[in-house]
Amino acid sequence: MRIGVPTEVKDHEFRVALTPAGIRELTLAGHEVLVHSGAGAGSAIGDRDVEAAGGRIVSDVDEVWGESDLVCKVKEPTPEEYRRLRDDLTLFAFLHLAADEALTDALCESGVLAVAYETVTDADGGLPLLAPMSEVAGRMAPQVGAASLERERGGRGVLLGGVSGISPGHVVVVGAGTAGRHAALLAAGLQARVTVLDIDLGVLRAIDALGDGRITTLHSNRWTLDRLVEDTDLLIGAVLVPGARAPHVVTEEMVAAMPDGSVVVDIAVDQGGCVATTHMTTHAAPTYLEHGVVHYAVGNMPGAVPHTSTRALTIATLPYVLRLADGIGPALAGDPGLLAGVNVAQGEITNDGVASAHGRTSADAATLVGAS
Repeated sequence: MRIGVPTEVKDHEFRVALTPAGIRELTLAGHEVLVHSGAGAGSAIGDRDVEAAGGRIVSDVDEVWGESDLVCKVKEPTPEEYRRLRDDLTLFAFLHLAADEALTDALCESGVLAVAYETVTDADGGLPLLAPMSEVAGRMAPQVGAASLERERGGRGVLLGGVSGISPGHVVVVGAGTAGRHAALLAAGLQARVTVLDIDLGVLRAIDALGDGRITTLHSNRWTLDRLVEDTDLLIGAVLVPGARAPHVVTEEMVAAMPDGSVVVDIAVDQGGCVATTHMTTHAAPTYLEHGVVHYAVGNMPGAVPHTSTRALTIATLPYVLRLADGIGPALAGDPGLLAGVNVAQGEITNDGVASAHGRTSADAATLVGAS
């Protein structure tokens, strides 16, 4: 099979879908990998590295798309890429369709088979392809939040770790999944005062154990949040409903009650955001002010650390790419977790969360791809 790797075109997106190690595994398995010239540059992967691994460098990105049976990307296609979608192509990438009706329509109209990293599941119901990027975004959130708290960046001038005789900043993390857990642990490592909220007592118990007394865990509800926000320097939104649009757990009234110059970092913004006042920003212009609160809502946070995130992503995705390359139909038929990644097939939405977000009904993926 021919696998294509185009250059990412989303604002300040420096990741690439495959590393030379991944390319080498695919070529050893008898597949051909076409890589757009310069696609890996932002991740410190040169064209020579690609060729040394057995990949073929292609100067025309249209040729990469047009000659490939399977296109692997990091982020969702942008409007300029919609014309390259076609009905005999399989697309494997982060898609986040519940928050993007235009892209959903484009995928349906093209007839492409769209498999989303973020809804692929493992045997335990986990999200193995989303997890590494959630880990990266979670660990980045306290860093970008701490920077945004600096006065020159519009923040209230609070040092998260405090100093002798001065209280540390208060970090509130809403959602204790992979991103929220890593955000809380890193914030605690910065010596901030950390509170984590979730509706799942099991994950709160796990954070209690990992935090070793440094993190306060609370059941997430409107009453508790209403009272916490008045004493919050940095609020990190990390609520995830796999495949579906994120619920607005943090209301506009809560944001308005936060201190002037406090900061919101909404990791869930690529799924629509879990904070009512967030809208997606870019690395070029990452923040804005609303109700006196600095909002950081970059939809591709891990793109800022591509040396780390590209390699972490390929480690996770490569086993699935190898299976797909050996045969799309058999791969989907033989792995219910991979089949769960199918979001669009033959012009139909096949994910319940995506369909619900756009007021539509979903079709059965197994029937459409012949995996039933």
